[in-house]
Amino acid sequence: MADNFDDFVNELQDQIFEETKAAYGEVAFQRWLKPLYMGRIELADGYGRVTGSCGDTVEIFLRFEKGKVKQASFQTDGCGSSTVCGSFAAELALGRTPDELTDITGETILEILGGLPEEDRHCAFLAADALQESLHNFMTRGKGKHQNSQL
Repeated sequence: MADNFDDFVNELQDQIFEETKAAYGEVAFQRWLKPLYMGRIELADGYGRVTGSCGDTVEIFLRFEKGKVKQASFQTDGCGSSTVCGSFAAELALGRTPDELTDITGETILEILGGLPEEDRHCAFLAADALQESLHNFMTRGKGKHQNSQL
């Protein structure tokens, strides 16, 4: 009996993975399986938190060194698309100056992903908005003044 159940579960998981790959593409699928840059940065130099109309919240944490993003991470309570987009927003921030960060938009994230299904496109803009909020936080508080990321 257990072998039949295990076979059923494995087949179901394979089906879900194939459908997800078909809908979201290989790039988003791989990042969904293994999100990068997830977690908090305590005493971040910049912190942004944005909640979308869908109810998902994305947080972006930035640490700067010598005028560039040295460390970036994200957290979300949202869906897989919010996770994928938050992960790419953090990755795109690495090594960039504040001026370069202003160029990262939802469209930038969508281009990297090769698009998303229409109902999930807003997640790219949510992640980009959180990144911009984190940059704004860094710039308005004064460079080099750490803040507690628990705000």
